[in-house]
Amino acid sequence: MAARPRGYGFSAEAKRKIEAKYDTEQEEKAREWIEAVLAEKVFEGKEGIDGVHEILRSGAVLLRVANKLGANIKINESKLAFKQMENIGNFLKFMESYGCARSDLFQTVDLYEKQNMPSVIDGIHALGRKAALKDPNLPQLGPKEAEANPRSFSEEQMRGRQAIHMP
Repeated sequence: MAARPRGYGFSAEAKRKIEAKYDTEQEEKAREWIEAVLAEKVFEGKEGIDGVHEILRSGAVLLRVANKLGANIKINESKLAFKQMENIGNFLKFMESYGCARSDLFQTVDLYEKQNMPSVIDGIHALGRKAALKDPNLPQLGPKEAEANPRSFSEEQMRGRQAIHMP
């Protein structure tokens, strides 16, 4: 893979804005959740954008999480870039099939090329919320996800509402 040139001007400003959104507290919770689901220490004390990127970049750890959550996805252990990006893509497909909203998914390059690590952390949180909703035995990551609570009213209740006069 060719090295990306350092950003100048607009691209440098955009990168600074993205990195400013990185929340180390959210990252710590995501790391702890991944380790709790896998029941092992995968980060080995590595933290921050660079540490998390180093551990998650190949997509193998994320696919191991997906497999613990019920998927059956083959993990490519190859060091080839396209195989690692395929791992990340398979994880993103799993997230969507698991019920995560498309808006919660990150792009493959966000992780592989470290372009938007806050989005990666947000995606892990979205998966954690969905997993806790589906399996209460899993550790909770973030606030409990809201469940649909549809209301139904009888015809009589609807007519009664029309009788109320607002001043």
